[in-house]
Amino acid sequence: MQTTDTVLMIEPIAFGFNEETAKNNYFQIEQKGFDIQFKALTEFKAFVDKLRSRGINVITIKDTLDPHTPDSIFPNNWVSFHKDGKVVMYPMFASNRRVERREDIIDSIKEQGFEVTEIDDWSFPEMQGHFLEGTGSMIFDHDNKLAYGSVSLRLDENLFREFCEKYGFTPVVFHSFQTVGEERLPIYHTNVMMCVADQFVVICLDCIDNELERSKVVETIKNSGKEIIEISEAQMQQFAGNMLQVHNNDGEKFLVMSETAYKSLDADQVSAIEKYCEIIYSDLNTIEVNGGGSARCMLAEVFLPKK
Repeated sequence: MQTTDTVLMIEPIAFGFNEETAKNNYFQIEQKGFDIQFKALTEFKAFVDKLRSRGINVITIKDTLDPHTPDSIFPNNWVSFHKDGKVVMYPMFASNRRVERREDIIDSIKEQGFEVTEIDDWSFPEMQGHFLEGTGSMIFDHDNKLAYGSVSLRLDENLFREFCEKYGFTPVVFHSFQTVGEERLPIYHTNVMMCVADQFVVICLDCIDNELERSKVVETIKNSGKEIIEISEAQMQQFAGNMLQVHNNDGEKFLVMSETAYKSLDADQVSAIEKYCEIIYSDLNTIEVNGGGSARCMLAEVFLPKK
């Protein structure tokens, strides 16, 4: 199944601008002059409430003050939870993000009645400078066993192919770029430029500069039977690619995004999405600006079997 009814979210305790990740996350802008942690926590709680009000199961776990992890609000980069009971931990680019990997979080998930059969630790390549940042860097089409990956410092192509081989996915490898000043620079995570849902894919094709790669991605999506809903690079900059489809206890499906992303969409794009599912959006502006990530980055899907 493409979607889950349960997500893990990490409640921030010392959220802020992370200088380490800002080296190649061009979405980040440091804001000053107000309490960023307070605003981020307010946005986080309102977002959780919106999801729960629609019947989506949200497991929230508080971050810790020590060690300081300014980006812990984005757990989907260091961990993924699979339907066969496996939990995968990933190699992270920023050293201050590596300490986000906490086995006590996995223990808390187990206490919620989920079964964990194995913890598969892929973190070791980070010591050699090779990274694969979870479902930030890889976008899974679970139904068709496809994995989309845009090569960047945070997605090592060899590691990606190795992961796909082990977990039974066909890798779809490409390169995507955004305009920063006068330059075309690699997009740091695939999940800011595309989202795969059960019957459609939201994607910024303008970011894939190589025509052959772009054609291959389009052909793969079409062959998978999903509708392409295209967004512009300007919309991608507003986090319109950073979305996640989930379902609730009644099986109703929703596409989750930020208010910034929603407001960037035009009427036709909204209609195209709403043919398939309802949209949930929430104000995440402080988190987006300072953290350089949005709604999808805050949600780690839990596909684990129930005990």
